[in-house]
Amino acid sequence: MTTKTTWQTKTFSELSLNQLYDVLKLRVDVFVVEQTCFYPDLDSDKDVLDRHPQTLHLLGYQEEQLVAYLRILPKGQSYPGYISIGRVVTASQARGAGLGHELMLEGISRCQKHFPKEGIKISAQQHLKGYYQQYGFIQASEMYLEDNIPHIAMIRQFRD
Repeated sequence: MTTKTTWQTKTFSELSLNQLYDVLKLRVDVFVVEQTCFYPDLDSDKDVLDRHPQTLHLLGYQEEQLVAYLRILPKGQSYPGYISIGRVVTASQARGAGLGHELMLEGISRCQKHFPKEGIKISAQQHLKGYYQQYGFIQASEMYLEDNIPHIAMIRQFRD
């Protein structure tokens, strides 16, 4: 049986303390602990409202537990001329049932709603190239190391 996921889009100031804790814990559990990659997840304050009021946080809940998350940054915040999706993550216990695909579809939908007619640029782990290609992203750089993990830039142009 598939568990229904409910989605919420919030700015930083709209996050409750518990939601912020859950977001940071999920990101650290996967990106730092699971991937054994020691890096500063709190990156240049991109999450924080007063510095970046258009940053959006997409949270996916199953049975009141945060199981999926991504962050949407406005144009120019990470890349000149593009909005950006990053920190794409699903909890280990929720993988294997298509939640990651649902997360990307929800994320792209939120991008189109909040930033209409804008292209999206991401920094993707290289081994996930095929995953992102399913959503119209095209490789836009050679491989580079980000936090000692092979990454590539990918772009999804605006579509009607």
